[in-house]
Amino acid sequence: MTPKKTPSLAEHHRLHLEPRWRKAPFVLRITQWVGAPVPVLVIKERRSSADGAAESQDSAQADAMAAKGRLAERGHLLGDALRRCLPILRGIVSGVQDESGIPLEIQRYLTQEGLRLRLNLPLDEESGAKLALIFRLQERVTDLDRVELMARRIERFTREEAAYWLSRMVSFSPDARRWAVAGMRLMLGGQARDPGVERMLERLKG
Repeated sequence: MTPKKTPSLAEHHRLHLEPRWRKAPFVLRITQWVGAPVPVLVIKERRSSADGAAESQDSAQADAMAAKGRLAERGHLLGDALRRCLPILRGIVSGVQDESGIPLEIQRYLTQEGLRLRLNLPLDEESGAKLALIFRLQERVTDLDRVELMARRIERFTREEAAYWLSRMVSFSPDARRWAVAGMRLMLGGQARDPGVERMLERLKG
């Protein structure tokens, strides 16, 4: 019997992910920016133009309304921070499933082969919120131990915790959002040059 051939990533994306990312609650984009290290990961959240779409009795209508939602950027990741967090990101997105509970294998795209592609990946609410938190909190943090520590602690959040803390960073007034980001950085990643960062990171990795 001829063994079943595993589809290429491009073919897998065309068959299983392309039909889904346009209505997924979060979208992870693998892209590149002029003057920036390649690749760049960008996380976007779908903000529905009609809040009542989810309450519609017509599933086709709800899907169409959701697909029209505006994608709002929630953060990006690149360079050394991306390389440091990549194993954690793979673990987070590995839980994304289709409507039948079958894994979508998003983690295959966060590999050396997958990161050469330029495409959009559908994420569910839990994985999307966790990546958005990691991407937002690591901005302007140069200590990679702190970046990894924050990522590992966010990975352990429940879906509800991730959604709550993300809402604190993207809603309310600019001052409230700024305070939420600063507070979460301190709570999850400590302070620069704090020896406790390394100790806590080692415990989590062990």
